[in-house]
Amino acid sequence: MPRTNAKSAPSASFDNVVHDLELDIVLGRMRPRERLIEDELMLRFGAKRHVVRSAIVEMERRGLVERRQNQGARVRDYSKDEVRALYAFRADLHKLAVSRMTLPLPETVTRELTALAEAHESACQRADLAQVIEFNNAFHDLLFDQCGNPFISETVRRMAAASNAIRSYRIGDADLLHQAAQEHREMIAASRAGNRDVLSSLCVAHILPSLELYLRDNTR
Repeated sequence: MPRTNAKSAPSASFDNVVHDLELDIVLGRMRPRERLIEDELMLRFGAKRHVVRSAIVEMERRGLVERRQNQGARVRDYSKDEVRALYAFRADLHKLAVSRMTLPLPETVTRELTALAEAHESACQRADLAQVIEFNNAFHDLLFDQCGNPFISETVRRMAAASNAIRSYRIGDADLLHQAAQEHREMIAASRAGNRDVLSSLCVAHILPSLELYLRDNTR
């Protein structure tokens, strides 16, 4: 049955469709191997077929969707080896980004990181998962932007987006969300203190629970 979304207006734009589909994946409302059926998406969003098709192509470009001949599009399903390789690359990217930061970070940046961490924690307490994702992404975007290299920070973003289906395994666990919020606080403290090794270790450890849950629950 097609999903409904109260926030989706008739004649949704390309950006609306991409945003809502990505949110569906990261929140676990769409799971790996689930098909994206054009007619259902057109009905849900009130969008033209070419808009839906363009959105699916964009989702494929981001690594969230795969299209197979005669099978259509579906949420990408990673093998265990692919997941391990993706997360090894993400860990290396995080360490590279931290190695390029000028520490301690400016107080203006740590104040903004603190505000985002508090907003994220508040969203966790309210179980507002869409806001959890929004503030979590904003926190990490700001942190990794401090590496000063837009190519590194953009690659960090792209690999985080590519892992959205894997990250969804953490989003529904209240204890793991509380742990993530605490780790944000620890990252801020390490950034303020100029402790590069601790910050680097925290940024790597932060992504591991999603990996571990995905590997536990998938057999391929």
